[in-house]
Amino acid sequence: MEFGVFINGYLPGPASRDTDAEHLMLEREIEIAITADRYNWKYAWFGEHHALTEYSHMSAPEPVMGWVAARTERIHIGTAINSLSPRKEHPVRYAERAAMMDHLTNNRFEWGTGRGAGSHEMASFNILDKNSTKPEWNEVVQEVPRMWEQRDYMFEGEHFTVPSPHNILPKPYGKGHPPIWVACGNPGTFTTAGEMGIGAIAFNFEPVFSLKGRIDAYKEGVAACTDPIGQFKNDNVMITNSVICTSDRKHAREIALRQCRGYLYSMVCLYHDTIPKPDYAPTWPETISGVGDEESLDRLIEGGWLLCGEPDEVAEQLSRYQEVGADQLVFGIPSDSVAHEEVLEMLEVFGTKVIPQFDKDPVHSTTRYRATAKPKFPEFAYPVPDIEVPALPTNALIGLDGTRHF
Repeated sequence: MEFGVFINGYLPGPASRDTDAEHLMLEREIEIAITADRYNWKYAWFGEHHALTEYSHMSAPEPVMGWVAARTERIHIGTAINSLSPRKEHPVRYAERAAMMDHLTNNRFEWGTGRGAGSHEMASFNILDKNSTKPEWNEVVQEVPRMWEQRDYMFEGEHFTVPSPHNILPKPYGKGHPPIWVACGNPGTFTTAGEMGIGAIAFNFEPVFSLKGRIDAYKEGVAACTDPIGQFKNDNVMITNSVICTSDRKHAREIALRQCRGYLYSMVCLYHDTIPKPDYAPTWPETISGVGDEESLDRLIEGGWLLCGEPDEVAEQLSRYQEVGADQLVFGIPSDSVAHEEVLEMLEVFGTKVIPQFDKDPVHSTTRYRATAKPKFPEFAYPVPDIEVPALPTNALIGLDGTRHF
């Protein structure tokens, strides 16, 4: 099992209307990803949301990811998620940015996709029917891999067109392309993701054990997949959760029992109306005042809502997530009522004391899958005109005779 952090630009309360607080939050989020890179964490996922006050101010993750990539060495950096409606942005831009990130990260970029999490967010792009984005996602996600391969891409689809042959640039760096993922909320999406051969991003807005049936459906689908939409299968289920792991068990539990350990969840329930939620879930401005008492905390841990304690205790709790079938466990950081200094401590303690017990492979699973990539499309779909160029500038990296000058 591999591990990652989920960074979403969370900024609760009046701070969401203060530009200095917003700036500090972004600096801290960047520090979280850089710190995770030092302590065995393999993935840093960055949300992409629009006009979701307090819940997420991370509307443009790519500049942030580029900044993080320049300051890290090993951690993979992914979008969670890049919503793909052509009414929001032409699909050529999705292909271009993902390929550019693949270069800038030296193959450490993961392309997480989805159709959009809620009607309020989508309405900021004049998308008023939240159900209309599902067929758009299905069309776009299958066409981007072809844009990455072909040098004369052309497409006439139901939701977008590229009416004449174009070479979409840059191409991904080296062999293969960024691993492809999709956010899964509804049960049918897990099956679809498996059948397409792409990774599933699962959000635990319910006890983690409730996801087992959907993970099993994904695994059945991916096992039967013989024609993935990309050049390789990304057989991966990522589950998000919350963790409080410190060297001192008493301190970890004290953090968990602080005030308003449910404010973020109420924001999720407010904005994410494309994802089913239980009847008892609070919707902002209704919030949970906190976990309650020690007994309530134990029930939440036992039910798979969060992990909490010192390293050995948390490691024991993690074994249940393996039973569910999670390939990657990602923690939303920071969660409610955790100070920034405590977050940095947790990244080190969990990264050095817990992760080595579960992730003994130094190579990312997605790197291993990418190594099996095989092209699916011809480089040129149409006849290539017979054109000869008499000469190239002297600083051309490859000469007309194929000589490489680098």
